[in-house]
Amino acid sequence: MRTPACLRPLGVALLLITNAPAAIQLASPFGDHMVLQQNVKLPVWGTAAPGEKVTVEFAGQQRSTTANAAGEWRMEFAPLPASAEPREFVVSSGDPKSKLETRKFHDVLVGEVWLCGGQSNMERQLGLRPGQKPIVGWEQEAAAAKHPLIRQLYVRQHLALEPQRTADMSWTVCSPDTVVDFTAVGYFFARDLHARLGVPIGIIHSSWGGTPAEAWTSREGLGKLPDFAELLSLLRVAGRDPAKARRHYEEQLDAWYRANDPGSAGASWADPAHDTTGWENLPCPGAWEQAGHDGFDGLVWLRRSFDLPANWNGGDVELRLSAIDDADTTWVNGQLVGRTGLYDLPRVYRVPGTALKRLDNVIAIRVLDTGGFGGIWDANLPLEVAPVDGAFTPVSLQGPWLARFAATLDDRPRPPQDPTAGPNAPTVLFNGMIAPLIPYAIRGAVFYQGESNADRARQYRTLFPAMIADWRDQWHRGRFPFLFVQIAPFKDQPPEIREAQLLAWQATKNTAMVVTIDVGDPDDIHPANKEPVGARLALAARALAYRENLEYSGPVFSACRIDVPRAVLSFSHIGGGLVAKDGPLVGFTIAGADGVFRPATATIVGETVVVTSPEVAKPTAVRYGWANVARGNLFNRAGLPASPFRTDVE
Repeated sequence: MRTPACLRPLGVALLLITNAPAAIQLASPFGDHMVLQQNVKLPVWGTAAPGEKVTVEFAGQQRSTTANAAGEWRMEFAPLPASAEPREFVVSSGDPKSKLETRKFHDVLVGEVWLCGGQSNMERQLGLRPGQKPIVGWEQEAAAAKHPLIRQLYVRQHLALEPQRTADMSWTVCSPDTVVDFTAVGYFFARDLHARLGVPIGIIHSSWGGTPAEAWTSREGLGKLPDFAELLSLLRVAGRDPAKARRHYEEQLDAWYRANDPGSAGASWADPAHDTTGWENLPCPGAWEQAGHDGFDGLVWLRRSFDLPANWNGGDVELRLSAIDDADTTWVNGQLVGRTGLYDLPRVYRVPGTALKRLDNVIAIRVLDTGGFGGIWDANLPLEVAPVDGAFTPVSLQGPWLARFAATLDDRPRPPQDPTAGPNAPTVLFNGMIAPLIPYAIRGAVFYQGESNADRARQYRTLFPAMIADWRDQWHRGRFPFLFVQIAPFKDQPPEIREAQLLAWQATKNTAMVVTIDVGDPDDIHPANKEPVGARLALAARALAYRENLEYSGPVFSACRIDVPRAVLSFSHIGGGLVAKDGPLVGFTIAGADGVFRPATATIVGETVVVTSPEVAKPTAVRYGWANVARGNLFNRAGLPASPFRTDVE
């Protein structure tokens, strides 16, 4: 689902409840170097032996409670003022008159804590990442990042079908050596907030590239949306009978293949005798986007023949197929040998010797790619045929494969989704990477996501606000500030997803949207200029969370008045006045009754923009920045860009 170069090693959740029942543990977010949220009541929770007395001491406060029958305990500290003084956080259990078990956490500060979540543009670290452009100015920024009062809690990637109490996470102090692994957007946000507020800043980094909003939403949150009823039903089945849920999904997927894949309808292209005349050569490993098929999402068949060496003894072999983005179904000599639905898992399929011959064996792979890069992509994993018993040297499968690009998803229904596998399934990232954080005290959330919902932009209008509401409900802290980034211009990101984000912002209280129309990259879904994104998020935080009287948004379209032959547009968030940055206004189109949008002339007149075209005598609608690669230079005097919009919103 995402660019393979973006991969991080997947984490495995570590249970904090040890085998020793008397061992006292704090919840996953607590640790050395942590930052606690100032000026709010502070929940503290963890595990101990059932019935065990637990005492916590910090900053002159002491609280005690008793673990319940399940070994769980929770308490609450009174609000604390900000403090940059490193102090110990001490937890003890047991009877002081007999044996007292104590744990100490060192270098604990009090300040502002923000949760930073989303997909790959939040995941992208400040330092270098293979296959991606360097973050603009990263070397100078890293060298200057001597900010010991900024800390990051990194939540290792983990998915789960049920909400987890624990996860693998740890705090890191910002320094020139460590900041290269901080989320770049989160770091710039924290840097600017720290400079303004002068207090410690903690960012909780919980992200996973290529993931949709429903993966970050709880079952309760999604339960309010009819679109997800069937998937949630399958999740419940999976909880009771995983094998049954898996069979049901595979039956749905096979039916979809038969209806939408020319190679699966009628005579299968997996047949070794199938005529491959006209198939092209495709280098493997390597994403097909890098071989002239940029932007192709859909179904592709790959074929390759191989010979076994003379000393093959007729035994089974392993077919090692690197990793395949996204899903594959694989046959050898017409016999199905395996299928996998996750883009980052190594494919290792056992092929029985009875299905093989010494010469001219044929591998056929049906690949389904639903977004991002596609194909056999990971050059660091083996691509070969290997003996199970070590009887011969592995046979390499690297080099050209035959390829047939069978069908694009542009004109076909989306394939069914497996609700039990992969980070794109509903609820799995909330369960594994958000639930273990709750109810750790935070000021608010910063979110950069939406790319993976771009093909369902209309659904995102309700899904995204539902996710925001869900997080707020789960934390029980009211409508905490929720700041998010509008998707930047990119050739494969349609304007409807930006509109969905704009509408979500306007419909959801105490939120802010950062516009990035001026800092995108038409050829890269991961723009390298992250500093302005963090800076604008910090402005929004200062306005919403800290009540500073400042402009935090660019101009936002509010009304259109037709004054034939002109359309007169009004805006909110004019920030001292409208500005055409670097020349006359660009990016406006206008349409009449025929619905055909034509390039328009736009001029700032006072606090309005007047739009005309000699080809449109009676305007009916105006659009601005309405393209995958949005163009536009309408700003306000606060230096912030206007969001793309259309007056004819559906």
